[in-house]
Amino acid sequence: MLHDFIVQFWPSTTDGLALGSIYALIALGYTMVYGVLRLINFAHSEIFMIGTFASLGVINLMGISTPLGGIALVGTLALLIVVSGTVSGASAVALEYIAYRPLRRKGASRLAALISAIGASLFLQQLFARILIPWWFGLPKEKGALPIQGRFVQREDLLTLGSFVIRSDKLIILVAAVVMMVVLDQFVVRTKLGRGIRATAQDPETAVLMGVNIDRIVSATFAIGGAMAGVAAALYMLRFEETNYFVGFLLGIKAFTAAVLGGIGNLRGALVGGLALGLIEMYGASIFGTQWQNVVAFVVLVLVLMFRPTGILGESLQKARA
Repeated sequence: MLHDFIVQFWPSTTDGLALGSIYALIALGYTMVYGVLRLINFAHSEIFMIGTFASLGVINLMGISTPLGGIALVGTLALLIVVSGTVSGASAVALEYIAYRPLRRKGASRLAALISAIGASLFLQQLFARILIPWWFGLPKEKGALPIQGRFVQREDLLTLGSFVIRSDKLIILVAAVVMMVVLDQFVVRTKLGRGIRATAQDPETAVLMGVNIDRIVSATFAIGGAMAGVAAALYMLRFEETNYFVGFLLGIKAFTAAVLGGIGNLRGALVGGLALGLIEMYGASIFGTQWQNVVAFVVLVLVLMFRPTGILGESLQKARA
């Protein structure tokens, strides 16, 4: 096992950073919603799934017949990010308006909101599997649950030093994820809307007295979290080039694990937790075998909840500086 780990160390590191970047972007949605509403939005995984189909739809509309590389690939990815981010952000706002806002206005318990989130997740899965996917891609209804592929990426080795290889798609994913995280962090820290989000997270009653529109802030939080899930969806399509109606389930759980690992409610913790989980997964797979990769992620979740439930950074959005 140790020999396999040493041999696969650099490939596992690059794979872990690329995968962890996707986890981190999805984890932002969990972190932001939890920070503002103290709610775990389990339907967030389906917002990510919607983003993957938006990206795939763009790829099909563009009629890409040969793999893209260089500037063409970067430009296509930028288009996918814009479209997927917009579609996922709009879907998240609609989800909040339909599934959560009525409960919030009636003062329902958090358990009721949690049940609503689970119901919304199952509804969106079946909606895509039985209706939207067959209609969108012209498939028979019984084939709506099959993986759908869209090959468009030319994978190039940019740097090779022994077993250390930097591949173009993995580097693009890591750079794009870090850039989006930095932009979001500065947005929350420096803009008026960002201050409103932090004020609502810290003390919603006082925020209302200071003139903050809570409904607007909540909608903005869902929109931003959904947009980040859309960016993750575009990067996921760049890495794996296929999707299906169930794609968000496992990734959603892992992204939640990343949010908890980094410190749920902490934006920077989502990045740290995502990258750390991606590396832990890939290192675990190189030691124990790929069949244990998912088990490693869930063991990490259990251990974090047992021994450090506040996560690595341990600072919540509620305590963020104004």
